Amino acid sequence: MAIVMASVYKRVRPRIGKADLVTWEARWRDERGVQRKKSFARKVDADRHATTVDHQLLSGTYVDPKAGKVTFREYAEEWRASQVHRPTTAAHHETMLRLHAYPHLGHRPLADVRPSEVQAWIKRLTGALAPSTVGVVHRIVAGIFKSAVRDRRVTSSPCEGTRLPKRQPKRVDPMDTEMVAGLLAAVPDRYRALFVLAAGTGMRQGEILGLTVDRVDFLRRQVTVDRQLVLLPGAAPYLSPPKTAASHRVIPLPQLVLDALAAHLAAFPVGPDGFVFTGDTGQPIRRTAFSARIWQPAMRQAGITRDETFHGLRHHYASLLIRHGESVKTVQARLGHASASETLDTYSHLWPDSDDRTREAVDMAWQGALVPPVCPQRVAAE
Repeated sequence: MAIVMASVYKRVRPRIGKADLVTWEARWRDERGVQRKKSFARKVDADRHATTVDHQLLSGTYVDPKAGKVTFREYAEEWRASQVHRPTTAAHHETMLRLHAYPHLGHRPLADVRPSEVQAWIKRLTGALAPSTVGVVHRIVAGIFKSAVRDRRVTSSPCEGTRLPKRQPKRVDPMDTEMVAGLLAAVPDRYRALFVLAAGTGMRQGEILGLTVDRVDFLRRQVTVDRQLVLLPGAAPYLSPPKTAASHRVIPLPQLVLDALAAHLAAFPVGPDGFVFTGDTGQPIRRTAFSARIWQPAMRQAGITRDETFHGLRHHYASLLIRHGESVKTVQARLGHASASETLDTYSHLWPDSDDRTREAVDMAWQGALVPPVCPQRVAAE
C-alpha cells in the first residue's frame, strides 16, 4: 500500500460573543489505511507532528497511538503465555511480576510509563529487596517492554538507561573438610550418601534429587548428569533437562563416593521410579522439606552457625579441585558451568597466587645465562 503523506488543516469554530476558535489538525492514514488525526493549538506543532508521522511511516517505525493503551499487566500476561520457557523459569517470572511489578506498573497503560516512573519504582524496590533480585525483576520488565517495542505498542522502552543498585560481589568461603565431616556425622543414615555425593561431585541439589540408579556407572566409576528433579507448587515432581546445555556432563566418581552409594543402595533399595534418594515414604524429596527436616538440623548438630545452604557442598567440591591443581577448564566441566568466566568469577580468589610462580619461572629460565650486574662501589674499591 502506497503511503499518503500527512496533511495539516485549519479548523475554525465560530463562538457566539467570542472570537472564533482556530485549531490546526494533522491528518494521516496509518499502515492499514485507517485515517488518524490529532489537533493542535499552533500550526507549527501540527506541522512538526505531521513530519514526524511521515518519517515513521516511511521508516517503518510508526506506532498507533491506541496500541499503547493496553495496560502493562494485560500485555505482560500475553507475553508470558507466548514465551518458550522452562516450567521453573515461567513460574519464577510469574512470581516476580505478581509480587514486585504489577503492584506498581500493572494498571498503567504501556504508552504512559515513563523512564522516571521506572526509576522511581526501582528505587522503591531497592529499599526492600537485594540488589540481585532488583536486577532480575528489572530484566524481566525490560524484556516485556522490548517485546512491546517490536510489536509496535510503544516507540521506545522506558527501561532504557535505568540505574540499578550496585550488586556487591559475595566472596565464596567454602566449607572446609572438618565442617563437611561434621555434617556427615550428623545427618541421618538415609541421607548420608546424598551429602557424600554432593561434596564428592559438586552436583546441584536438583541433579542429585533427580538421580536415578541407571545414571550411576559403578564399572566405569562415573555418574551421568542429564536430568534434574523439578518441583513446582501444586504439581507432582518430574524430571527435566538440567539448568543449561553445559550442565549435561559426566563426572568421575571417587572411591569414597562409590562406596557410599553402594552402601546406600544396599540399605535403601530403589523403588519403581529408580530414584537413588527418596524420603521416608519412598517419594521424591522436596527441597523445602529437605532443608527444614534434614539440612538445617544437621547444620545445628554439627555446630555450624554460619548461614550456609546445601549449595555450600558444591563450593566445597570446587575448592578441593582448585587446591589440588585442577585447571579452570576442568573445574568448569565438572561443575557444568556455561563458561570459564563463570568459574573464575566465582572461584578466582581460591586459586594460588601466581606472583611467586612468575618470579621462579623467570629465574629458572635465565639461571646462569646472565652475568651479574657490576656494582659501582665495588669497582671503586678495587
